[in-house]
Amino acid sequence: MSTGVIRHRPDELPSEPDDRPDLILVVDDDQDIASFVEFNLKVHGYDVIRARDGEDALEVMETNRPDLAVVDWMMPNMDGVELTRRLRAEPLTSALPVIMLTAKSMTVDKVVGLTAGVDDYLVKPFDTAELIARVSSTLRRNKEFRETSPLTGLPGNSRVRREISDRMKAGGEYSVGYIDIDRFKSVNDVYGFDRGDEFIGALARSLHKAVTTIGRPSIFLGHIGGDDFVFICTPEQVLPLTKRCVTDFEQAADRLYDEGDAARGYIEVPDRRGNKNRAALVTLSIGVAQATVEGRRFTDPRMVIAVASEMKKVAKSQPGSYVAIDRRRSADDPE
Repeated sequence: MSTGVIRHRPDELPSEPDDRPDLILVVDDDQDIASFVEFNLKVHGYDVIRARDGEDALEVMETNRPDLAVVDWMMPNMDGVELTRRLRAEPLTSALPVIMLTAKSMTVDKVVGLTAGVDDYLVKPFDTAELIARVSSTLRRNKEFRETSPLTGLPGNSRVRREISDRMKAGGEYSVGYIDIDRFKSVNDVYGFDRGDEFIGALARSLHKAVTTIGRPSIFLGHIGGDDFVFICTPEQVLPLTKRCVTDFEQAADRLYDEGDAARGYIEVPDRRGNKNRAALVTLSIGVAQATVEGRRFTDPRMVIAVASEMKKVAKSQPGSYVAIDRRRSADDPE
């Protein structure tokens, strides 16, 4: 095992996502249309449950958690617009994507539905291709929205794993870096979580700047929670990317500390007994796993993540900002 080093200041991802088919709730009192929609969704690999009207749909969702609802506008007892309003008002269903089936194509009618919280429309008559395209695109948008960090705007865990899988399937060389902020807890303890979020935002911006400067081939960035970030790039891009990121982040972090703390190079963190302990200013620990022609090849995204996490621990054992790169030739090589 060998390491790449960037010295400046002295000083696990969740399991694989569920692979079950998406569950679609079809709500329509016209049994012919409901059967048509159900059949075509099942042919394309979706699971389907049905409800006769809005009230029936609410009862069905007491025991089922669909990933998307296809809802007819005109129904007895409770129409599609009222059902959508009810769904948006309940915490457990407020984010459920809804596609409205309607014979109404007037702009004013669509505005009513959009105001209620409808995500998309299918105007009758529609064909199978349009049905499947709108269902798949709405599901994709919803998943991407849920996976995106509201703090940084970067994709999260599931998207990171998919990106690693795509790189594996492509068969080329790639590197996966795992970054976090050293002594980040001390920042939260002294300044509070709002200031801590500013440090996280600063790291995201520093990564964006570094990626923009380096250019192509494109570099993937992900935010997997807290102060933990991931980048996926070519092996040749690792050191230029991390060098630029570390330099920019440390400069930005200095500006986020109180002036006196930044000037003396540490903050005082009170313990439970009221004693004050010195904590050096934040740095970055970066662990990198690499798949190269003459080196390691991976068959599972979890293996790549585990190696990058292992290397991050190596980086944390070193003073200052540090990049530890795994260069073992295979998963079975001794360190």
